[in-house]
Amino acid sequence: MKIDVQTHNAVAILSLQGEFTQETLKPFEDAVNTLLVDKKNEGLVLDMSKVVLLDSQTLEALLDLNDKCHDHLRQFKLAGLDETCRKILEITRLLGQFDSYPDLAEAVKSIA
Repeated sequence: MKIDVQTHNAVAILSLQGEFTQETLKPFEDAVNTLLVDKKNEGLVLDMSKVVLLDSQTLEALLDLNDKCHDHLRQFKLAGLDETCRKILEITRLLGQFDSYPDLAEAVKSIA
């Protein structure tokens, strides 16, 4: 999986590309932890528009990240879920746990 980190104003954007599975979890967690220690970030948007697969380990990691963001008084948003990833979150009844937006611009704007 490819991970790209950007910042727009006070919003950290983590763009993921490829399969988001247990094998790719460590680099993701490292990137997230780096972003969470930066006090300037008011929120984190996870751009999922190029993610093609989620597994159970990554679903758990997303729930943990949601909790961490709230603990650090940061907003957390998902953006650009494709049909497959959205279905996975719906079937597992986790979609309602996250603020999700159809595209990255809307998610970033919701924090600003």
